[in-house]
Amino acid sequence: MASKPGHHVVCAVAYDGLCTFEFGIAVESFALARPEFDFPWYDFKVVSGDPSPLHAAGGFTLVPPYGLETLGDADTIIIPGWRGADAPVPDDLVDSIRTAHERGCRLVSICSGAFVLAATGLLDGRVATTHWRYTSELARQYPAISVNPDVLYMDAGNRIYSSAGSAAGADLCLHLIRLDHGADIANSVARRFVLPTHRDGGQQQFIERPIAPSHNNLGPLLDVLRSRLTDAIAISEIAQLAGMSQRTLVRHFNQTTGLSPQNWLIFERIKLAKELLESSQANISAIASSCGFATPETFRHHFRRHTGISPSQHRRSFHRQLAGQ
Repeated sequence: MASKPGHHVVCAVAYDGLCTFEFGIAVESFALARPEFDFPWYDFKVVSGDPSPLHAAGGFTLVPPYGLETLGDADTIIIPGWRGADAPVPDDLVDSIRTAHERGCRLVSICSGAFVLAATGLLDGRVATTHWRYTSELARQYPAISVNPDVLYMDAGNRIYSSAGSAAGADLCLHLIRLDHGADIANSVARRFVLPTHRDGGQQQFIERPIAPSHNNLGPLLDVLRSRLTDAIAISEIAQLAGMSQRTLVRHFNQTTGLSPQNWLIFERIKLAKELLESSQANISAIASSCGFATPETFRHHFRRHTGISPSQHRRSFHRQLAGQ
């Protein structure tokens, strides 16, 4: 059953052993009243195929008001974690998700919820992610899925999204709100989250080494570099701006961001390029120049390496998703 215009039904799947943090992210993103907006927010429903009451992490119980049949009304289905990487996924849940997707429903997993989407077979031949602790197991159990362990969230195409652990689910939910309502609305929701307005899905899940101590804080330097993305700035100039040797700069960059200065600049330029592709009609050459790439060919190379698709494909995909809301 299709939703009414402006009436987007989000169903979160609850289960015995519910991961409460991931579930809370879905609630915070899609269930809270938003009186600051002059349009209808999402219609949020909690569904389950497990007998009630459900036992949730933290020692409390939950009685979902809706059964799996409600997924027939969903525009978006969220799987907020799962009870275990080895826990079987019930056939009725698999069938309900498949049926919903066939009629156009968007599917979203947070953390170990990727195992539920994997069980449906809908991720076969596609790219997905999950919490870094589970990526190897997901790849082992489902070799037909290309598992990316180094991102916060993934758009697998065909209205299927997956995210890494815990807080990365909030990043994905903000990304979906951005697709549905635009950057300004997503930024407003992020402020209520007290989160950065937008973390790109391609960022690393975690950094092995500790964050640099406060006296080595690179925040002001990163802000300067973000304001100069159109410039061809050499590492020697970055080191001079930071008041460090090049060797020290590279070490602190890796400690703070997990990237070299050069790769960080490319990452930020790609992020800016995505925004321009989505918000403007400028051609590829103009966007390449606006983002500091020497040639359109260099831009296309780095964009495809970071996203897996061309700039033109990203633009078309974004606008198709907006048109489909």
